[in-house]
Amino acid sequence: MELFWYIVLMVMLVTYIILDGYDFGAGIIHLFFGKNDKDKKAITNAIGPFWDANEVWLIAVGGVLFFAFPTLYAVSFSGFYLPLIFILWLLIFRAIGLELRGQLKNKMWEAIWDKSFGLASLLLALFFGIALGNVVRGVNLGMVTDGVSTHEAHYFFLPLWNPTFSPNAEHLGIIDWFTLLLGIISVVALTIHGANWIIFKTNSSINERLKKVVFNLNIVLVLLVICSVFVWHYVDPQPFKNFMEQPLLWVLPGITLFGLFGLFNVKKFKKHGLGFLFSSLFLLGGLSSTVASIFPKVLPSTNDVNPSLTIHNVAADDYGLSVGVYWFIIAAVLVVVYMFIQYRVFRGKMDDVGYGEH
Repeated sequence: MELFWYIVLMVMLVTYIILDGYDFGAGIIHLFFGKNDKDKKAITNAIGPFWDANEVWLIAVGGVLFFAFPTLYAVSFSGFYLPLIFILWLLIFRAIGLELRGQLKNKMWEAIWDKSFGLASLLLALFFGIALGNVVRGVNLGMVTDGVSTHEAHYFFLPLWNPTFSPNAEHLGIIDWFTLLLGIISVVALTIHGANWIIFKTNSSINERLKKVVFNLNIVLVLLVICSVFVWHYVDPQPFKNFMEQPLLWVLPGITLFGLFGLFNVKKFKKHGLGFLFSSLFLLGGLSSTVASIFPKVLPSTNDVNPSLTIHNVAADDYGLSVGVYWFIIAAVLVVVYMFIQYRVFRGKMDDVGYGEH
């Protein structure tokens, strides 16, 4: 049952990143490439009917984590307390930036909330990438100092950074050069993803410029991905162990590369949705490959004193997990029906939605 709920959790997490990821990317595009009100309006129209529903997936991920893996939920919300508070405030300011902008026709008022929306989107993309880096790198479980565990085996707490800025330090921080690299990759990937969504959902004059942005950023993304693969062994001596033992897993990096190199054809696509499809495949493959590389670990330990957290030692009781399957099936059906109706109602281009006009 642990494996079933782990797969459910990962599917929901990947769904969240793909769906809310284009919202973050649209916010970054809004910040750097929304040069006039017409462009900004096109961007907010593209995500207006979807962004709040997309964020519900994050709440659902938290709910499943609490239900199926309560130990992981407890230690993560304690150890990652600082970045989680930042993420909470960024989600708030991103939302109110969208909702409050149209409440008052004043240039200064609109500029404040435009910046709130754009900067919050940028920092959210950065922090989620840094979070992934922390999971890959691991944490000092038990807060081991000089070979002695100073706390219980599953406890940890991380400051924002450590003095050495190194992912191999005994006492780690949230931000170091490795986690920051993954944060930058996240920002670039989600910017591309958001640009593709805007191209898909609008006929805006900004779209031709965004195709050039996607192409150029994709070159940067390829270089960053290559760099991350080469430095991965600094935090994990055997990053491809699972892939060597289970060759079928190489399908996941294959999906990543297929999506990545498909984006180089963005200027040639006749169907506007193809760019979004390829960036979604990149996110799907990249996240799945990362998860597969550390499986069955869910939070590696960076010391030899306390064991890593795995799906087996953080899961709830089998009886509770089994009963939860029935409720999950009901919830899954309701979600599928809701999403089908939502995307059916708002299919096609969104130029005339008029989102934010109160």
